[in-house]
This record gives sequence, C-alpha cells and structure tokens, in this order.
Amino acid sequence: MKLLRVGTAGAERPALLDAHGTLRDLSGIVDDIDGALLADDGALGRVRAAAEAGELPALDAAGLRIGPPLGRIGKIVCIGLNYHDHARETGAEPPTEPVIFFKAPDTVVGPNDTVLVPRGSSKTDWEVELAVVVGRTARYLESAEDGLAHVAGYAVAHDVSEREFQIERGGTWDKGKNCETFNPLGPWLVTADEVPDPQALPLKLWVNGELKQDGTTAEQIFPVGEVVRYVSQFMTLYPGDVINTGTPAGVALGRPDPKPFLRAGDVVELEVEGLGRQRQELKNA
Repeated sequence: MKLLRVGTAGAERPALLDAHGTLRDLSGIVDDIDGALLADDGALGRVRAAAEAGELPALDAAGLRIGPPLGRIGKIVCIGLNYHDHARETGAEPPTEPVIFFKAPDTVVGPNDTVLVPRGSSKTDWEVELAVVVGRTARYLESAEDGLAHVAGYAVAHDVSEREFQIERGGTWDKGKNCETFNPLGPWLVTADEVPDPQALPLKLWVNGELKQDGTTAEQIFPVGEVVRYVSQFMTLYPGDVINTGTPAGVALGRPDPKPFLRAGDVVELEVEGLGRQRQELKNA
C-alpha cells in the first residue's frame, strides 16, 4: 500500500493512493498514519480490505498539499557515510560500524514544502536518502533478517545538511542537521510488502534540473536489515520511528571548489524508485 497524509500543515488527514493512481480518503477508518496504526495488524488489514473492495471515497487531489506520510514521529535516527561511493567522494574511510546521529522530528516537512536556508549559512547541501519506518518494537535484534521483519515500510527522505555547521563549528554533526525544514519526507509511506529488496532501489536528485546524484542502495555499506539490527543494540526502536539510511555520491561537499552549495531560489527534486518524488524550492530563513 501507498499511505500518505494530505491537507494543511498540522491538519493532515490520512489517505491512500490506490493501484490506479486515485487518492482515497482513509479518515473514516483510521485517525492517522502513525506508529499506532503501523503496529496494529488488524487496522492495517481493514485498510487493505477497504482499498481492495473499492470502498474508500475518492479525494480531489487538485491543489491538495501532500504532508509528511507519517504523523507523531518518535525519533529520527540517521546513518552517516553509509555508501561506498559517498565515502570515496568525501575522502573518508568507510566506517567499520554504522555512524549514528539524530534529527529532531520537528525538522520533518512535506515532500514539496519550502526548505529554508538557515541564517548565516554558506554551505547548505542536498542528500537523497531511503527512509525506513519501524513497525514493531525492536530491542537487541539478533540478525539482519530480524531487522527487516521489524520494518513497516519505506519513504523518500531529503537529509538537508549545512556543512559548515556540521563540520567546522565544533562538537557533533547535529548542528548542521537540525535546522528547520531539513527533513522533507514522502510523498508516500510504501509498505514493506511492496519493496521486496530494499538493496535494489535507484536514488536520484536534481538541482535546478541538473542531475547531481544517481545512485543505488546496492552501494550501502550496511544494508537496511543490518542497520535496524545494529541500532537496536543501542536504543529501543518503536513503531513510528524513522531511520534515514545514508546518501549516495554526488553531494555538493564532494565536488571540486567552488562547491555548488544551495542558495535561495534553487529547486531540488529527488526520487527513490517506487517510493515517489519530491520537489522543494529553497528560500531564506
């Protein structure tokens, strides 16, 4: 299933995109697309049955904002330097264990919402990523296969980053990762049954129509199942938590000087095959 949330910011309603591309209203069946729903097999079954029976009312998509596909996100765990080609382009040694940092849930915006260039920024960068949405509580998982079994679905994430804040201002990466609007998510949460192999997904990103990133999750150093297993050794993952699994090569940071960092007025578009497409115009904060 392709689950999503539509409407004005803070007042989104749950919806579903059916097999024919028609937007369907789920508000008569579920309150929201969130961790509580993803952990409830019975509720998900009712949604699936209603969709298959053609019982869901259609929504007019014209002019309707698409919000983040997941509400009430618990935490966003991010994996850094998780692609062989991205490590090479930045001159970094591939990590021997996953690099973990966090984004606050309030960085999440819709897939087509405005992204704000922070005040004082000169190095705002792009990163297309595969986001993993947790569907079952995960503690001390024993295998990568068990990790995959705890995944409810997948989405497109844009891990917007400010490199000066991240690298040159001391401390951890978090200052360059948590500026407002720095995690567009969606358009859809695609349930795991529609993604048989999360290690075979092409990812692409364009800036002002120019292709910048053209990669595949096959390049991940730590695949999705192993990432979920690994993270569960250090923290409990709950339904509705999100893991951003890293970005492939092609970011501004890895390019020759002068590096083409983002500015107000730029337009970024990105997609992960089968998971939908995003488009953001940048403006100054």
